[in-house]
Amino acid sequence: MVEIVGLSREKEAVKVNALPALSRREREVMDIVHELGNATAAQIQENMADPPTYSAVRSTLRILMEKGHLVSERDGARYVYSPTMPAQRARRSAMRHVLRTFFRGSVEGAVATLLELRGDELTPEEHARITEMIEQAAKEGR
Repeated sequence: MVEIVGLSREKEAVKVNALPALSRREREVMDIVHELGNATAAQIQENMADPPTYSAVRSTLRILMEKGHLVSERDGARYVYSPTMPAQRARRSAMRHVLRTFFRGSVEGAVATLLELRGDELTPEEHARITEMIEQAAKEGR
């Protein structure tokens, strides 16, 4: 794991644990592994939208292990791959990166963009849950 020092909105140094960035293909593999919980190279290949060769999948898995995103365990003649961090933690890490990179740490800017893109698609139930989350965060001082 690589440790990066970033700046918060208040310009204070903040340590952020981050794994190396992923290519589009690596992200696709990680999404599949997170969805399945763990997977073999063959399972990953059959779940890919435009699957490369089996050896290309194995090569991608090796790279993801080197980057620290996956671990493997031998199961007979095959290897089973698992993510090194739970999906929820990976989502938070990715969101922190997006906030820093594209919104200068502004949650308001990110939410405004999401609403601009998808606001008209929100169901009344989703709108109510989001409103409730915002109110709860305000009560907790977040």
